[in-house]
Formats: sequence, structure tokens, C-alpha cells
Amino acid sequence: MGRYDFRPLRVHQTATQLLNTERISRAPPWYNVVGSITPAQTLVRTQPLPHQHRKGRSRTKKASKLFQPQTIHYEEDALRKEFFKDHPWELARPRLVIEDDGKDSQKTDWSRMEQPEKALSGESVVQRELWLRQNVPGLKAAQAYDQARKEFYDLRLQEDVERRVAKEEAMSTGAYFGKSVLDIGMELEDQEYERWKEWATKEVALAEQRQAAMYTGSVENGEMALDSDAAEYEAAVEEVSDQIPAQGQSALGGAMVRP
Repeated sequence: MGRYDFRPLRVHQTATQLLNTERISRAPPWYNVVGSITPAQTLVRTQPLPHQHRKGRSRTKKASKLFQPQTIHYEEDALRKEFFKDHPWELARPRLVIEDDGKDSQKTDWSRMEQPEKALSGESVVQRELWLRQNVPGLKAAQAYDQARKEFYDLRLQEDVERRVAKEEAMSTGAYFGKSVLDIGMELEDQEYERWKEWATKEVALAEQRQAAMYTGSVENGEMALDSDAAEYEAAVEEVSDQIPAQGQSALGGAMVRP
């Protein structure tokens, strides 16, 4: 191609020729824009440089996903995954993710866990652990994680104590608080237990009735079968008796004995 690439300049010219020869029915959506603002470089993506992609085997053919963006990985992602795997209930705590000026990261100093302008959360453990890994030489990953968790537990305990003390002070001045989350949970658990107990009692009673009916039904069915056989036998004897004369019946009377 040489030093200069004139292919971008010919894009609009080529489209104009195709329109004039009616090889395309209408102009592309970019036709007027490219005519007004000529592109300074080729519109076709070139193959990225090797250092822009992750290392891999060299291929003679172009990969089908060559021009798709690579997955971006951050070091904090693995730390978050590990922490929230060990502390899943931290995800249930409400968090404010809106920043006022977008410079919250500049106002935080993760050389300590507690931040005056940031509420304590699992992200505090992640950022504190990351700071320890990057600034404390010789500290292993497990040790940094343990230290960040210990500081997090101490601050959580301090918050719980402060909350409990504030509640007791408010109650001493006449404030009234409703049921706690633990009390509500225990009541719901008791209600569910009573509902299950009632259902289990009914199921046990039905099982006992089925078991009793199984043996009773077999005996009754057997008796009904014997009664039906006896009735059929009596009907057959009466039918034969009607067909035999009276003398023959007296002669055969001793022979017709019910087995």
C-alpha cells in the first residue's frame, strides 16, 4: 500500500458509482455523512497488535472472535468473590452506590479500615485487603484477608454496641420500639411449625386409616365372595330340582347334599 492509504477517500466515490449504475437501489445510511466528513483512516478494522490480546497459540487462520473485546479482569473481583462466599448475608445489607462528585476514591485512605465518609460494607474489606497486599511487603494473601476480616468484625461489633446503647438510652427517655427482626423471625418460625404439626397429625391419621382399611377390606371381600358362591349354589340346586320329577327328587334327595 505504500506510505499513504487512500482507500477511505474512495468509499464515497465507490458508493456513488454503484448508485449511478443502479447496482444498489438506495444510498446507505452513512452515505451523506461520509460525503460531508471524509474519514481520515480506513473503516475496516485491522488485526490488533499481539500485545493487545492475551497470550496464546499462534494461528495461521483468523479467529472468529478476533474483533470481540477481551474480558476485563480486576484484582478486586477475586477478593469480592472470596469475601461474599464466606459472608453471603452481607449482600442483604442495603448499600448506597451513588457518588456525589465521582471522587469518592480520592477521599478514602485504605491504610485503615474505618472511613469517615463511607459506610462499612464488604467493599471495605476488599479495598483494605488490596491495600495490604500492595503496600505491606512480605504479607501473604491469606494473612491480608485475615487481617482485613478481623478489622471488619471489630468495627461491626462496635456498631452493634453503639446501636444497642442508643436504643437503651432512647427507651429510658420514654421511646417505644416495636418487635425486633429476631422476634418477628421467631414468630414466623413458630407459626410455620404449628402449621406443619397440624399437617403431620392429619397425615399420620390418614396413614393409620389406610392401614386399618387394607386388612378389613380383604376380609370383607373374602366373606362377600363366599356368600356369592353359596347363593349361586342354592340357585343351581333349585333349578335342577324343578327339572327332576317328584319321585326322582325323593330318590336323589340323599345324594344332593351340600358339600
